[in-house]
Amino acid sequence: MPWEWPVGAVCAFVLALVTTPAGVSGAVLLLPIQLSVLHVPSPAVTPTNLLFNVAATPGGLLRFWQEHRLGGPLTRLLVLGTLPGVVLGAVIRVELLSGTRAFELVAAGVLFPLGLWLLVGAQRLPPRQRELSGRARVAIWGLSLVVGTVGGIYGIGGGSILAPILLACGYSAYEVAPATLTATFLTSLVGVSAYQVLQLTQGGSIAPDWMLGLWVGAGGFIGSYLGARLQSRLPERSLRRLLGLIACVIAARYGEQGIHPGTARPAVHAQR
Repeated sequence: MPWEWPVGAVCAFVLALVTTPAGVSGAVLLLPIQLSVLHVPSPAVTPTNLLFNVAATPGGLLRFWQEHRLGGPLTRLLVLGTLPGVVLGAVIRVELLSGTRAFELVAAGVLFPLGLWLLVGAQRLPPRQRELSGRARVAIWGLSLVVGTVGGIYGIGGGSILAPILLACGYSAYEVAPATLTATFLTSLVGVSAYQVLQLTQGGSIAPDWMLGLWVGAGGFIGSYLGARLQSRLPERSLRRLLGLIACVIAARYGEQGIHPGTARPAVHAQR
């Protein structure tokens, strides 16, 4: 419905403005708004959420590019893991997935203690070595592959999971945010394409809601740009606490849906 488009754009703007400084696109928080307020059907809600990432995150990336903060070994490792993962996740979402409860409980169990640790003002760990060891590279790649798969299944870019873990490993928020947003953008772009192909072969409501996705993407683009600009004005401690608060909110939502599965998204095949 036309009224849903500007409402979605305003919600996306606010979420992107708040979450981009922490390296998170806000898509994971936009998902319940799409379901309960904008009434996007499942499984179309998943690729619509990915479409939001595709349209919104370039705002933050543009600002980080203007500040010469894009690229680097961390970004490359994240992208090499998340891109194949999101294709696998899209196939799992359409072909195999029957429910979301297990993932939501696990995600809540991981994100809540991490978020609480960041929120209460834990001191940053000693800075990591500039040159990553081979084992560290494999670990980060493996984490990115898992997160990319989760992103393909649930319509999130993965920054909400990657960012708090990387901060806990000693990375600076100023280094994490450009890397996770880049991975989120490329992963979501591939994810939308994968769902579009599955729409042609599987039928049903698999393709994104393009009009709504572009509206929320436009609001998110502006919010993302302004949020990235805001990041350089915030101290590291404030960014860590912001990310901790976001992680706790996301964990609470996942936990509530995992405990009360009736409030979670319907299964894919029930909608086909």
